Amino acid sequence: MTRRSLALAVLSGLLLAASFPSLGYSFLAWFALVPFLFALSGQTVRTGLLLSFLFGLVFFCGTVSWVFNSIHVYGHVTLLPASFITLLFCVVLALFIAPFGAVIVHVRATRPGIVFLAAPAVWVTLELARTHLFSGFPWALAGYSPYRTLPVIQVADLAGVYGISFVIVLVNTALAELISGRKRFAPLLTAALVLIAVLGYGYHRLNAETGSGSITVTVVQGNIEQDKKWDPAYQSEVIATYKRLTLKAIEQKPDLVIWPETATPFYLEGADDPYPALTNDLRRFVRSGGIPLLTGSPTSENKDRRRLLRNSAFLLDRDGMTKNVYHKIHLVPFGEYVPLKKSLLFFVEKMVQAGDDFQTGTGHTVMKVRLPAGDAVAIGTVICYEIIFPDLVRRFVNEGATVITTVTNDAWFGRTGAPYQHFSMAVLRAVENRVPVARAANTGISGFIDAKGRILETSGIFTEAYLTRTLVPGSTKTFYTRYGDVFAWLCVLVTVVVVLPLPRRA
Repeated sequence: MTRRSLALAVLSGLLLAASFPSLGYSFLAWFALVPFLFALSGQTVRTGLLLSFLFGLVFFCGTVSWVFNSIHVYGHVTLLPASFITLLFCVVLALFIAPFGAVIVHVRATRPGIVFLAAPAVWVTLELARTHLFSGFPWALAGYSPYRTLPVIQVADLAGVYGISFVIVLVNTALAELISGRKRFAPLLTAALVLIAVLGYGYHRLNAETGSGSITVTVVQGNIEQDKKWDPAYQSEVIATYKRLTLKAIEQKPDLVIWPETATPFYLEGADDPYPALTNDLRRFVRSGGIPLLTGSPTSENKDRRRLLRNSAFLLDRDGMTKNVYHKIHLVPFGEYVPLKKSLLFFVEKMVQAGDDFQTGTGHTVMKVRLPAGDAVAIGTVICYEIIFPDLVRRFVNEGATVITTVTNDAWFGRTGAPYQHFSMAVLRAVENRVPVARAANTGISGFIDAKGRILETSGIFTEAYLTRTLVPGSTKTFYTRYGDVFAWLCVLVTVVVVLPLPRRA
């Protein structure tokens, strides 16, 4: 391992990071890995592992450094500890990429003719592992980088975001094999044919007819400062802000109004004072407007001498009565609960100001919004970073949802690239399931995405806003919706095969 190989690994990490928001030079992703793959030539499995770890560390420092803002500004952790925690987090994420280089070195030594197919399969396998292990954190998957390149991302309705990651790494590997001077044109030809097929399919899907029917949705962005959100002194001000913006929005006569995650600064339907009075006031407000409201709210329930807290979303009908409630299934570690709190991390406090840990929900609740004409539209609601989990979102659509709504509070991210990265992932959920997405965020980005991944409208960040759009609900279940990550698991199978040692000849 030389300084040159180290520099090439660092360069690839920087290039791939720059392909994601907020820089967003997505074209870089198509060749960002080439320097790193070139650096793996002549390496041992051990040095391949170390180079891959370095590449991953640089990449994640460039894409998830916003974690520092969250824990320093809002978690009130001082500068040096916050910096250390952020670096440690990037180190853990880099460990998911580290095996990639080691496997590529191994395959080049044992099966050099298939390295161009093995590399994307291994990459997808490691992304799938990062999605599911240790609660999961599938942030900045390679397949998200071209989220604005509509012809490329349409294949997600077959293979999910992982299919796009596969194509990107395939192209990178083919270019690296060509540049390495091995005079192998099969990788480049294969990559070209795959890319042509992906683009052909993409243009076909973009020209296909959409579903029938429509629902007009308004998303409201209150822009409530995080340090004021749960301060009782500002409770009336927070509620008044959402009411004021909603009264302006309903002049456009939407079928549904959406407020963000935990928009109500109290326990909706809570039994203790002053929650019943605040809940009834909200019901009266909804009833006076005559338009259903979907709002995020914390909930509290006393059961078996325990207080159970949940991060929830309520659908109030035109009469202001609760029609459906969804309790968040995938909670944020250290944000909404502390893992291993009783045994190991008893000294760690979570960042959300709610006392006890939140409890997980158990059901993928599908809500029915009744339209004035009498028809009903089925919606699935995911809360905050649940939108980054492809399998979780598809389960709502499999249960019958034809529109996905997502409520979030991205104030934690500050003015970093995270709000833009978070929004970009919703684009892939729309394409994977061929359903439109309506997103309401406390400080932005709020907006709408159609079933083909087109971003119809967005708000700015850290500003009050209300946006209204008419969406066409999804009409059919895609291959991805029905069968999930079949393609990704096939990549796992390929990875297992390529890492096994070749049988010895007698």
